[in-house]
Amino acid sequence: MSMTEIFVIVFVVMLSGLMRGITGFGGAMLMAPALSFLIGPVAAVATALFLESVAAVVTFPDALPKINKRILAFLIVPAVVTVPIGGYFLVTLDPFLARKFIAAVVVISSLALLSGIRYSGQPRPTTSLLLGGVVGVLLGATSIGAPPAVLYLLSGPDPHTVTRANLTVFVTAICAAGLVMLIVAGAVSVRLALADTALCFPYLSATWFGGRLYGRLSEFAVRRLALGFMLMVGLVGLVI
Repeated sequence: MSMTEIFVIVFVVMLSGLMRGITGFGGAMLMAPALSFLIGPVAAVATALFLESVAAVVTFPDALPKINKRILAFLIVPAVVTVPIGGYFLVTLDPFLARKFIAAVVVISSLALLSGIRYSGQPRPTTSLLLGGVVGVLLGATSIGAPPAVLYLLSGPDPHTVTRANLTVFVTAICAAGLVMLIVAGAVSVRLALADTALCFPYLSATWFGGRLYGRLSEFAVRRLALGFMLMVGLVGLVI
């Protein structure tokens, strides 16, 4: 790998961290399609899951006491069960098709979040179980599982602080499950693990800075700008 490629990877990771700090969930959506083109879809998903897990763990202790345990249990359990199904598709699909699938998931997720679509009903155990299963497959295959859960949880009666805590704990749990699945499958080499560890500092630094921006700028404008940029990256991934 050339120095130019390394610099591009670090730039993508830092930009993804910035977006995650601003939106609270957007790191993998930006990172996965760009890195899948640079290092391949399997390594890209492993990197995104690792960095998202590290970033989520930082905020996990503060979020845990605020969560709605009942809703999260019905989401997390099926998601953890179905993550290996998505992982199977990731490691067996042709790399070109896997890249296109990742880009397509980013495009659909960005459009859904930009449009303001919300789940119209009340969160129910059956709905949560089905959604959790779908999210697990998506996360295992693409590292992008949060958007459907975001749309679902935002429709619930919980206050904003509880919803944000729910998302933090949910993302932590499913990313960790996806990462363990890839390690068990032998998709994470020692070299990739060391490289991902080295990327923690730029990613976490950019996430911290994005969080600072989130507190100073208009939430509505910043989120739409971030999601619009992710949509553009996904569209580029579909074309090239």
